[in-house]
Amino acid sequence: MFWGLVVFMPVGVTYLSAILLLLTLLVAGGGRERFARLRANPLWWPVMAYVAWTLIVLAFRPHYPETPSNLFHGLRIAATVLMAMALTREEAIWALRGFLLIAALNVLLIVLYYAIGFPIWSPLRAVVMEVGNKSISNALLFSVVAATAAVWGIAQIAAHRPLRAVPAFVLVLGLGLVVALPLTSRTSVLALLLVIPVVCVHQWRNHLKMLVSAVVLGAVVLGAGLYQLPQLQQKVETGVQELEEAQAGAVFKGSWVIRYYMYRDTGLMIADRPLTGWGIGGWTDQWHKRGPVLFADSNMPHNDFLWAGAQGGVPALLSLLIIMVAAVWQAWKRPDIAGRYALGATLIALIASSVNSALRDAQIGLALLWVAMIYLRLAQETQDPAPWRDLWPGRRIAPASTPVAAAAG
Repeated sequence: MFWGLVVFMPVGVTYLSAILLLLTLLVAGGGRERFARLRANPLWWPVMAYVAWTLIVLAFRPHYPETPSNLFHGLRIAATVLMAMALTREEAIWALRGFLLIAALNVLLIVLYYAIGFPIWSPLRAVVMEVGNKSISNALLFSVVAATAAVWGIAQIAAHRPLRAVPAFVLVLGLGLVVALPLTSRTSVLALLLVIPVVCVHQWRNHLKMLVSAVVLGAVVLGAGLYQLPQLQQKVETGVQELEEAQAGAVFKGSWVIRYYMYRDTGLMIADRPLTGWGIGGWTDQWHKRGPVLFADSNMPHNDFLWAGAQGGVPALLSLLIIMVAAVWQAWKRPDIAGRYALGATLIALIASSVNSALRDAQIGLALLWVAMIYLRLAQETQDPAPWRDLWPGRRIAPASTPVAAAAG
């Protein structure tokens, strides 16, 4: 629960929670049961392949000043996934309680901050305004909450209880405004615009008319509504202009400009060393030789799969990609609301990893990856028809046998 509670806090606190959980898992006993649970998990072999190839590349490829930090972050990604998968259902529920509780308190904080105004505690500034990568992390977490609310609201519509869905969709729209305006995260807005239609497809994949209606309505409300916000519209238009200028050879400080050069040059790094890459930590060395001097202080290419591929070749890229895609697939295969909750969270993590360093950057990856894997861990309770039951202590709900009944849990 502690890790769930501190995901919006500065990265040092999140590291503390991860270390404390790891130590607790090591000394609490039941290691044989946890290991058996890990071995049976569909993500076990993809994670093992990723770790094994990382260590092989470390042993046989050159080392760099950045090798220790890149090795640490690469293994930290694997450790985060494995720790989440090792939890019991009850432990995962406690982690989820912590996350949803602090998310609700932070939504209240945002409302009060912009309604009445007051001095904000420094560690919480990234919750209410744009403050580097930590605000991107918080925006992505709010997107997960919005996706969760959307899934619940959709379930109420499917159960012919549309009035119950209204508060959920108000929360979705409100959080959409938060990530688009004070936190100004295009990644989070993009994730929401992509994820909500996908969960609609999951809900109504066997009911074509309802599916089309839900997707069209969602696209109109979210797409047209959010894009009419001047701040977001200006950011998108500026990004497109930056991309066009970068393709013409311009080099200047701009979010899409640096991504253009990073993606292009990192792709060339992979093409030059497709099997083993340039070695762990080699991306920075190659970037200094290939990239524009103006962006020389960058230490990651804003795409986790390209980062892995540049340092460990195509096998590293594929192994990391398979981990994230397998997580989404596991959620997709579960046909009920628990599957849709996990589908929203894991898909947001996959999207963020594709357009930002959502795994490599601990400010994002220690929070978003943990939360997404907790959602997935609950969805993997295949023998449990309602793994989200008893989410709040004291509220006892019998296991449901249908997706609609599970929605009540």
